[in-house]
Amino acid sequence: MKHVAIVGASLAGLSAARALRAQGFDGRMTVIGDEARRPYDRPPLSKEFLAGTMTEDDLALETDDDGGLDAQWVLGNAAVRLDSSCGAIELADGTRIDADGVVLATGSRARRWPTCTAMAGVHVIRTIDDALGLRGDLRPGGRLVVIGAGFIGAEVASTARKLGMDVTIVEAAPTPLAVQLGAHLGSVVAAAHMSNGTTLYCGVGVAGLAGTDRVTGVDLTDGRHLPADAVVVGIGGIPNTEWLDGSGIELGNGVVCGAGGQTAIPNVVAVGDCAAWYDESCSAARRVEHWTGALERPAIAVSTLLAGGYHSGVAAKAPYFWSDQYGSRIQFAGVTRPDDEITIEVGSCEERSFLATYRRDGRLVAVLGVDQPRQFTRWRRQLMTAPAPV
Repeated sequence: MKHVAIVGASLAGLSAARALRAQGFDGRMTVIGDEARRPYDRPPLSKEFLAGTMTEDDLALETDDDGGLDAQWVLGNAAVRLDSSCGAIELADGTRIDADGVVLATGSRARRWPTCTAMAGVHVIRTIDDALGLRGDLRPGGRLVVIGAGFIGAEVASTARKLGMDVTIVEAAPTPLAVQLGAHLGSVVAAAHMSNGTTLYCGVGVAGLAGTDRVTGVDLTDGRHLPADAVVVGIGGIPNTEWLDGSGIELGNGVVCGAGGQTAIPNVVAVGDCAAWYDESCSAARRVEHWTGALERPAIAVSTLLAGGYHSGVAAKAPYFWSDQYGSRIQFAGVTRPDDEITIEVGSCEERSFLATYRRDGRLVAVLGVDQPRQFTRWRRQLMTAPAPV
C-alpha cells in the first residue's frame, strides 16, 4: 500500500492520519475535506464557542507534533464518488485521486426542519459557521425555542440561559434522554432545565414553524403556539454517505462495518460518525456519534486497513460521552437497554449529584455520573474490564 486517502478532515480523519504514521505507514497520505478549515473541535460549538468565551483558534485540533504527518490536505472540495474497484475518489471540482487504501471519515450533518431551510432565525449546530450564525441570534431577553431535548439541544439551552435568554425546549418523547439513560434517570438529568429557568415540554410534537422570511414562533401539535426570536433544531444527525451510492459499499444507517471498521471492500475502512461498526452487545451494526469514538477507533480501523481488511480482534472501547449543562458535568459510558437494572452507587438523584450503574444479568454494562468525575473514572475502568454482556 503506497497511497492512503482519508475522506473527511475532522477529528476522525485526523486521528486516522496519526494512526497511519504511528503504525508505520510511510507512503503518501491525502486528507480530503468538504470544509475549507483545518480540523477543529466540535463539542465547544454548543458551549464555550457559542457563548463567545472561546475563539476559533482555540478549537484547532492539530498540534506541533502533527507537522510530521507529511500529509497532503485537499480542503473545501467534497468527495462525490468512490470507485472502490481501484480506490479512485472523484471530487466536486472534477479532480480524481487514486489511492491504494481509503479511510471513510465523512461524519454526519445535522438534520434540518423540513421546508424551513431558508427561513432566517432557524438554526442547526454542527459546524463553526452554524455556531457563528446562531451566536448572532442569542440576545439577552430574546426568546429561543429548542426542538429536541438531546445533549446538543440541552447544551444550547444552557448556554442561551446563561446569556439571559428566555428558553423553551420541546421534546416529542415522553421523557428526555430515555434511549441513552433510561426513562427515570433521563428525567432526573432533564430536571436541571426547570431548576435553571428553562421551560421543558415533553410528549408533544412540533406541527410547524411560523413566519415567512424569518421565524416568529413554533406551533405545537396540541394547538399551542410558542413565540420565538430564534429556533434551534436538535433532532439528530444524518450520516454523510450519499456519495457512496453505487460504490459497492454496504450502506444502512451509515457505512456498515465489521467490528474493526472493515467494509466489504478490503482496502476501504470507515470511522467516525458515518461508520456503523458491528457491536457484539446488540448483535448489530450501530453508529457511535461521540468524540471519543472518533479519537480512538481510527487506530483499530487503520490496523485493519494495513492488514488488508483483516481485523486483529482488538475490541473498541464502550461508547463514552460527556455533556456540560448549567454548570454540571454529565458523563456516560456503555450501552443500555430498557430492562437494565439501575443502582445509585454514590450520591442521590434528589441532589442531582450521583453515580449510577446499569447491570444486565448481573454484568456491568453502563455507568452514568452527574458531577462525580472521580467516581465515574473508577467505575468506567471496571466497565472496560467487565465481561461482554450476552
